[in-house]
Amino acid sequence: MTSPAATPQPAPARFRPAPSQGRRVLAVLASAASVAVAAMLVAVLAFFIGNGQSPQVFGQLFGHFSLAALIVWVLLAIANGLGATRAWFLALITGFTSACLAALIATTVSANAAGNPFSGAIFLFVIGSLVSLNLVFILAVVVGEMFLAPRVLRGVLGHAPRRAPRRVALVRIPASNLDEGELTHLERQPVDKARADEQWDNYCAALVAEGWETVEVDGAPDLADSVFVEDAVVFFGDLAVITSPGAESRRPEVEAVERTVRTIPGVTVQRIELPGTLDGGDVLKVDGTVYVGASSRTNAEGIRQLRTLLTPHDYSVVAVPVTKALHLKTTMTALPDGTIIGDPALVDVPSLFPAFLPVPEPEGVAVVELSGESLLMSSSAPQTAAMLSSLGYRVVTVDIGEFEKLEGGVTCLSVRVR
Repeated sequence: MTSPAATPQPAPARFRPAPSQGRRVLAVLASAASVAVAAMLVAVLAFFIGNGQSPQVFGQLFGHFSLAALIVWVLLAIANGLGATRAWFLALITGFTSACLAALIATTVSANAAGNPFSGAIFLFVIGSLVSLNLVFILAVVVGEMFLAPRVLRGVLGHAPRRAPRRVALVRIPASNLDEGELTHLERQPVDKARADEQWDNYCAALVAEGWETVEVDGAPDLADSVFVEDAVVFFGDLAVITSPGAESRRPEVEAVERTVRTIPGVTVQRIELPGTLDGGDVLKVDGTVYVGASSRTNAEGIRQLRTLLTPHDYSVVAVPVTKALHLKTTMTALPDGTIIGDPALVDVPSLFPAFLPVPEPEGVAVVELSGESLLMSSSAPQTAAMLSSLGYRVVTVDIGEFEKLEGGVTCLSVRVR
């Protein structure tokens, strides 16, 4: 390990934390309430002005529109919780349908409360109220659902209270049969187990020296690839996605990782389910964009499920072909400023990335962001380390040569929780 450890700096919050379930419920209720209250006030005010500003209007119509607003609030809360505000046409349909239904129910109740038994005339009056008594209310609900509700929803979700940044790294001790790990693109070489254990200890020590708390997942002596813990879970702020490894031999690794993840306070857990497959090594996060490698370990169904899980949290998922290496992050990773660094010989389509910087050594493609100014990388890539240092980053290097024989890198050996 080289480069002296400096005073650890908090890692910047590069990814928007996934809102808690409670905050999402609050956002849905608030968006529906804003529309209901606004429509009620607009309708009462319109009648007040239209009737010569007579105070009697409030007593005559406030109860009716209050009931209509309450019904609209319930209907819109359900609809917004199901995603009605995601598109303008969905909001238009939802607002119109909810307002008409609420108006019909409220008018029927008001007519019965006035002592009018239900009859054909009352039925026609209720239906006709949609274009008379309730017209302004209906229009106000439609406009509010299209323009006001989405803003309130985003406002509540976007103003979650900030928590202290976490600097936790999940790690897992190498298995006894490490040298039996899966290989796809490299020829098998002898692995020195004792040396690998020493390198793993030094890797963990480097994280601790940089201010990260290491949390060990229960060891799995008979699961050869279990040390590559990154493949079992991916974090998106407070959302943890438990993966579905593409290699069948690696699927038993997931259970212990999930147990550990569930002990982290404030984390919501979701899963990728078979027939979908997804390895964490195929997921590269750059701000709000999530690049996912379509590799031999991650299939189309796994990518589809991840996109479904992340879309409500405002992440954009971009699928990337990976045919020349095991995982996407075997070919590239990202610097703190968002620049993608990678080996052009291994990257199928470099043009997919807005900023791509080639590295001089294949082992230099993988960096772990320790902070906004510090990187952890393999000592096997001194030219890349020098290049990144010249860009203003403080580079900490560790020897992970035994793991590189198994297609592993510095990103594979831990899961950073921030």
